[in-house]
Amino acid sequence: MEHLHHPVSALIDPRTLLGATVLGIVFFLLASVAVLLIRGGARRVEHHLSDVTALQFASALAQVLTYLIAFVLYAHLVPELRALGTALLAGVSVVSVVFGLAAQSTLGNLVAGFSLVLYRQVRVGDTICISSPAGLGPMTARVATISLGFTLLRDDRQQELIVPNSVMMTSTILRTHRAGS
Repeated sequence: MEHLHHPVSALIDPRTLLGATVLGIVFFLLASVAVLLIRGGARRVEHHLSDVTALQFASALAQVLTYLIAFVLYAHLVPELRALGTALLAGVSVVSVVFGLAAQSTLGNLVAGFSLVLYRQVRVGDTICISSPAGLGPMTARVATISLGFTLLRDDRQQELIVPNSVMMTSTILRTHRAGS
C-alpha cells in the first residue's frame, strides 16, 4: 500500500517552500517567546539588585543567542539553507578579518565593557576622579551607566561625560566613594 502524503505533513516539510516558511515562522515565534521569558525573568531579578549592569549584559546576550540558536537549528533543518551555510562558511573568515579591522575601536570598547562588568573595578553609583578631555584636568563624577560601549559619568552640575570603555580600562581612576558603602 502506497503511503499517502498527508496535507499537514506538507506544512512542516522543510524540503518545500511552504514547509520551510512555516518552520521559519514557528522557530521565530518560539525564539520570541523565549526572549520574552528572558526579559521577564531579568525584570523580576532586577528589583533585587543594587547594580543591574551585569544582569542587563547577560539578558541582552541571552536574547541574541536565543535568536542565533533558533536560526542555526532552522537552517540545519532546511536542506537548501544547509548547503548555503556551507558555502557561506568559506567566506566568513575573510569577512571577519575585514569586519574586525573596520570595527577595531568598537570591538575594543565592547571587550572593555565586558571587563568592566566582569571585574567590577567601577560600579554604577561610584564616585570617581578621572582625567577629562581637552586638558581640563581631573573631573570628579558619579558613574551613572556602564553599557557595552561606553560609561556615562555625571558631575555635580549634572553635566554628562561619555567615556568609551576602552578609555575607562586604560585610565588611572581614583575612586573617592564606593556605591553602597
